[in-house]
Amino acid sequence: MDESPAIAAVCIDQPLPQLDRLFDYLVPEGMDVRPGCRVRVRFGRRKVAGFVIAVKPSTDFAGKLLWISDLVSPQPVVTEEIAVLARAVADRYAGTMSDVLRLAVPERRVRVEAEAPAEVLPVAAPSSDHWKRYIAGEAFLRALHDTKSPRAVWTAVPGEDWPARFAEAAAATAAAGRGAVLVVPDQTDLDRLDAALEAVLGPDRHVVLSAQAGPTKRYRAFLKAARGDVRIVAGTRAAAFAPVPNLGLVAIWDDGDGSHVDRHAPYPHAREVLLTRAGLAKAACLVGAHARTPQAQLLVETRWAVSMTAPRGEIRSATPRIVPVGDESDLERDPSGGTARLPTVAWEAARAALAKDRPVLVQVPRRGYVPAVSCQRCRTRAACPNCSGPLRLLGPRRDPVCGWCGTVARDFRCAECGSNRVRAVVIGAERTVEELAQAFPDTPVVESTGVNRLESAPAGAAVVVATPGVEPAAAEGYGAVLLLDTWALLTRAELTASEEALRRWMNAVALARPDGTAVVVADGGLAVVQALMRWDPAWFAARELEERTELGFPPVMKFAALTGPNGEPEKLATDLPHDLGAEPIGPIPVDEHTERLLLRVRRRDGAALAATLAKATAERANAKADPVRVQIDPREIA
Repeated sequence: MDESPAIAAVCIDQPLPQLDRLFDYLVPEGMDVRPGCRVRVRFGRRKVAGFVIAVKPSTDFAGKLLWISDLVSPQPVVTEEIAVLARAVADRYAGTMSDVLRLAVPERRVRVEAEAPAEVLPVAAPSSDHWKRYIAGEAFLRALHDTKSPRAVWTAVPGEDWPARFAEAAAATAAAGRGAVLVVPDQTDLDRLDAALEAVLGPDRHVVLSAQAGPTKRYRAFLKAARGDVRIVAGTRAAAFAPVPNLGLVAIWDDGDGSHVDRHAPYPHAREVLLTRAGLAKAACLVGAHARTPQAQLLVETRWAVSMTAPRGEIRSATPRIVPVGDESDLERDPSGGTARLPTVAWEAARAALAKDRPVLVQVPRRGYVPAVSCQRCRTRAACPNCSGPLRLLGPRRDPVCGWCGTVARDFRCAECGSNRVRAVVIGAERTVEELAQAFPDTPVVESTGVNRLESAPAGAAVVVATPGVEPAAAEGYGAVLLLDTWALLTRAELTASEEALRRWMNAVALARPDGTAVVVADGGLAVVQALMRWDPAWFAARELEERTELGFPPVMKFAALTGPNGEPEKLATDLPHDLGAEPIGPIPVDEHTERLLLRVRRRDGAALAATLAKATAERANAKADPVRVQIDPREIA
């Protein structure tokens, strides 16, 4: 009697929500189909790609099964752990498993699959000396080496070589025979972590997953992890899904950075992916940063993780002198401090640092020359006569230009008072470079922005003007750090304005020398400035969390954003079950034809909200209704 053919459960590569399930197919005799491999199957009238999630002896499907059409590659690229994780992430974000796997598995390269596997090299246990400066730091590293699963929220002191600390945590994990996944916000951070891993582990003991490496190098690194050739993977947000066998540690640096949120459906946050993965794999977790997000603070307050900080004496010895400018006592000493862009105390700090042949860092919130202008007379925001977009200046003695449509407003007239003169609302990095070059004529002044990023600060006396997130490190630290135009960050109409301002300030001040000076042009009485001066982000995060609890905002409440044609988000929300208790907020117009509606539920009902929205989205797709985009924990709110 012939044996019955094996059955493959396949996740087809189709983003349609009504197809978000596994489909069973017969495996042809002799076809080397394994769990995790790529196949092509017939679906409807055409062939589609898919991943084999499982191979089983029977099926519950009562109809006639089709055969797998083609085996694309026998190489498993979706491990059992990643398949479970992908399903969990899809459910959490009301997305589809195929969308998550598209983020997790890089594009195939045939030549790379033919390469011979490499030998797994041993990793020596690292020294824990540098972790001793943190309360419970040495115990954390020891627990990793003992194959335990500690979970910590780590606040790094200024000047800390955090890539080396991450490398030591990974080495302690690998020395015990387990794997580690380390995630950082951007390529610059990844380059630093790559170098630190090489120094701590030795060569060929880790791989780097990054889109900037190119598809071939990325796929080679991915396969080395999937085959178990290395135990440690470092990368940007997609590396959170790296198929590392026997996972023992997941770690993320600077979880408040917006780069950790994927721009593709279902828009997962790398921190949440790693937290989910740590829970499923029973792995250790390290959330590290100079600042602290309310989400990380919630992990501490719910006792899911411990707070790992340095004693106050250690913090004081590592932190530069931080001076605020803008309160009443400052104005009495320096009457121009409230209006001058570079108050006297900031100018003196910069001059003192330059006199000692040390570089100075100046952080400004925007790039460009003058990114926004208003009427000189009535202060009304200057708008484009063509599309009503914001006007800006691209250089000295240049006419205003629209930031939306590019129209040059040569004959600008204020719509309110008729004046033809404009003033700066925000000063950009280019204009700041121009001003500082005049203030320090004998000192080189350079600029670092997202478009033109400096890898490192010039040696010796120099002024570096940088936008947040692209401040280059100085070899021996900056002698002075000046935080200008702070109101531009603090007055943004966003829930996370103060939290984001503190994160950006702390990342900049952390680059200063311990004997240097940091000047923040803001009122020292503000809570966010107090947190910076005391280098106490945990206190500020706890304060923010308490306020958000009272107001019903994330992370203590779950939000979903529904975006679609006018009326459709409201219709979808109306059809939700009443016992879910979803509170609608809005809608608000996105443009002439599109609106956005927020839904709020208790945190414990977050999973139910995501499941309900996923089901509703699938039903709408079946009914050929206008699509509504669903985002769980939208960045603008979370």
